[in-house]
Amino acid sequence: MFKRINLIIILFSIFFFNSFSFAENKILFIDLDYVYSNSKAGKEINNRIKEKTKSINLELNKYRKIIDDNKKDLATKKNVLAKEEFEKKYIELEKLIKESNIKISKKNKDLIQFKNKAEIEFKKNLDTVLKTYAKDNSIQMIINKKNILIGKNDLDATKDILKLFDKTVKTIKLN
Repeated sequence: MFKRINLIIILFSIFFFNSFSFAENKILFIDLDYVYSNSKAGKEINNRIKEKTKSINLELNKYRKIIDDNKKDLATKKNVLAKEEFEKKYIELEKLIKESNIKISKKNKDLIQFKNKAEIEFKKNLDTVLKTYAKDNSIQMIINKKNILIGKNDLDATKDILKLFDKTVKTIKLN
């Protein structure tokens, strides 16, 4: 009876410990935000977004100034103009405000579409780089650092991925 139990324990130990010694799955993590912020392509995208945002803000300020000037002008002429003339100018001012809002809204929508397209293109290029890196280094899984509570620093492949990404992807083509 004891021989059987010892034999079962020995077989179980051999099987259990052997499976651990051969089951080395390589799992790494990367900080995607860091790669996006510090890669050449990511910086280029961020600069283009800043330029477009700045352009929209300049245009918005220009419209605000025109509208404010028209409001002040209309307010000073309120008592001088006939009621019908005042109402006509007031309607023109409202029309100008609506047109300005439509133009700015369209530009904001275009900016959002640009950001989404840039993000998709960036992720496609990064995905290609990650697949190549995983294949070349026999990595089974790469996880986003945001989704990890605790991990050893030696499992962080962010810098390696950033170098490979910058070497592989020069620019991301967007219109």
